[in-house]
Amino acid sequence: MSIPHSILDLSPIPQGLTAADALRNSRDLAQHAEKWGYTRYWLAEHHNMTGNASSATAVVLGYVAAGTSTIRLGSGGIMLPNHAPLVIAEQFGTLASMYPGRIELGLGRAPGTDQLTARALRRDLMGNSDQFPQDVQELQHYFGPIQPGQAVKAIPGAGLEVPIWILGSSLYGAQLAAHLGLPYAFASHFAPDYLLEAMQAYKALFKPSAQLSKPYAVVGVNVIAADTDEEAKYLFTTLQQHFTRMRRNTRGQLPPPIDDIESFWSAHEKASVSESLSCSVVGSPETIRRGLQHIVERTGADELIFAGQIFDHQARLRSFEIAAQAAEQVMPAAAVAL
Repeated sequence: MSIPHSILDLSPIPQGLTAADALRNSRDLAQHAEKWGYTRYWLAEHHNMTGNASSATAVVLGYVAAGTSTIRLGSGGIMLPNHAPLVIAEQFGTLASMYPGRIELGLGRAPGTDQLTARALRRDLMGNSDQFPQDVQELQHYFGPIQPGQAVKAIPGAGLEVPIWILGSSLYGAQLAAHLGLPYAFASHFAPDYLLEAMQAYKALFKPSAQLSKPYAVVGVNVIAADTDEEAKYLFTTLQQHFTRMRRNTRGQLPPPIDDIESFWSAHEKASVSESLSCSVVGSPETIRRGLQHIVERTGADELIFAGQIFDHQARLRSFEIAAQAAEQVMPAAAVAL
């Protein structure tokens, strides 16, 4: 049995294209992912970023769901401090009503943007990261059966038990997911520092719940695959440039790959970006297979979720196709231990 594998899509907008192009590309990717055997397809919420088209995450999920039929769809994640829990319950309750058995809700506690934009998103600022555990439990309440005397109900949403996931990049999210008995996904594709500690804490502290009887942890990995190692490294320069520009505060649309990344960044930028992108597997099919197997054995992941921001859409499709084929040969850590 191979490791379950999924896709995290940021709906990137390459230079020269529009948000409409990016959204069509995301739906096309999801349709291919369904054929290639991916378990789930998640979209991430970001705001005030000219290089991402998935800010209205629930709306995009509806668009993708209408073009697919079996793959599970969800958020990776909804940034809960930006929203009233009731609104999210209604949005995902609506999606779950239209596409039963396919919708899930991943939640993060970061704003997914800068503080000025966060204020614009939720002007009263009553919602913040300190309220995250309470907001998660409020969402669980809305998705549960309507209770006698319950004054506020999510319609649609009530009784649908939409699966909730906790997303994070620190020990906080791991501990909360364990305490609530929820599945956990670690954002190691851009913040890998606490990956191993978080995975250990989550599995050690996990308490069974009505949703989940035993811990289930997903690890985020950047996968940039091509037919040769050299081509994959070339494609990877898009992501390396993108992360470098974030450090320069010159974000923009996704740049095309370049021949010489060393001439683009400074030694300090290279060290910083390389650390952030250390949970990445870049190369040919066999390189990808070996890299994914190593990550599974090192982390004990129950599932891998692949991010892959590549400039050219056809190259991106090919990368995810190779990744799916490679993952079919990757054994879960428990099976390797046997």
